Amino acid sequence: MKATQRDFAGMAPRAANQARVAFFCGPDEAGAAAAADKLAALLPDPGERIELGGAELRSDPVRLGDEARSVSLFGGARHIFVRASGDEVHEAVQNLLRLIDSGEGDGACPVLIVATAATDKARTAKLLEKRGDALVAMFYPPDLGTITSAVREMAGTAGLRNMTAELAERIARAAGLDVRLALSEVTKLALYLDASPQAPRTPTAEDLDVIGAKTEEDGFAPLVNAVLAGDLNRVPGELRRMREVALNPVGVLLAFERRAAQLAQLAAKLGRGGRINDLLDAEQKAHRLFWRDKADLAAQLKRWNAAKLERLVQRLTAAHRALLANSQASELLLAQELEEIARYAARR
Repeated sequence: MKATQRDFAGMAPRAANQARVAFFCGPDEAGAAAAADKLAALLPDPGERIELGGAELRSDPVRLGDEARSVSLFGGARHIFVRASGDEVHEAVQNLLRLIDSGEGDGACPVLIVATAATDKARTAKLLEKRGDALVAMFYPPDLGTITSAVREMAGTAGLRNMTAELAERIARAAGLDVRLALSEVTKLALYLDASPQAPRTPTAEDLDVIGAKTEEDGFAPLVNAVLAGDLNRVPGELRRMREVALNPVGVLLAFERRAAQLAQLAAKLGRGGRINDLLDAEQKAHRLFWRDKADLAAQLKRWNAAKLERLVQRLTAAHRALLANSQASELLLAQELEEIARYAARR
C-alpha cells in the first residue's frame, strides 16, 4: 500500500488492521512522525511501545526480526517504533520480511518506521510498496492552510469549540507548520481552559496569549538560525535564553529537525551551481516559505550542502534518542550538541 498526506487519513484504519510494517518518509518529518503516532493509536491492540534506532538496526539487522517476534515482559501486545535516517534499516526490514514470508514471522508485532531524509524511492520503500501487508506513506511539507485546518480539527477533538481561523493560523505559524508542536499548543490551551469533548470551551486570542510565548523572541527560531548559520557570537546568548525561558528541549530539537528537512529539500532543488537567491525567490512566490525566513535560509544554505545536511539529520536523530533516554539531563545534552553543530557550521 502507498499513501500521501492527502489519502493517509482514509487509508489509516485499513493499514492499522493489515500492515505489519509501515514506512513513513518524505521531507515533512513532522507530518510523517505524527502519522506514525496516529497509526499506532489505531492498532487493534497497540500494547507496549518498543523504540529502536536506525543505527542500532544497521549494525545488528537481525534484531528487528527478533524483537518483532518477542513477547512483552508481561505477555501483552506490543508494537515497535523505529526512528531512522535514509535507508539504514533496509537490511533489517529485508530480514523481517523473509521471516514473514517463510511463515516464521507469524505473530510478529507491527513495526512502524519513521525515516528522515528518505523518500518513497528509497530501497526500503521499494521492498514494501507492493505488499498488501505493508504501508509506505510519503509526506511533503504542508502549507499554512493545511496546518491551519489541522489545528482547528485538533481543537475540536480536544473540546475547543468554534476556534476561529485567525486563532488557528496563529498557532500554526507559531509552531512553524509542525503538527506536533501545534498539537502541543492545542493541548496546553485545552488544559488551561479545562476543556474536553464533554465540556467544550471557546478559546480566545487572550487565552492563547496566556499559555503561549509572550514575544516572538521567546520562540525557537532565533536559536535555530544562530546555530545553523554558525553565528558563534549569538549562540551563547540564545542558549542562555533557552534556559531562562525554559524552552522545552524536545520542542527545540523538533524545530531543528524541521529546519534541517526544509534545508535538505531546498538543497536538492538547488543542485550544483544553482543560485540560492533565485531559488528562494521562486519558493516565496509559490508560498512555500515565509518572507521573513528568506535571509536566514540563504545564510544556512551557504553553509550546508546536501551531503552535510544528511549527516546533520542523522546527528539530530541520534540527539533526539539521547534526550528521550535521559530526560533529566536533556537541557545540558541539547546545549552541548547545539554548540558542536554551531562550531561546525562556522567552519563551513
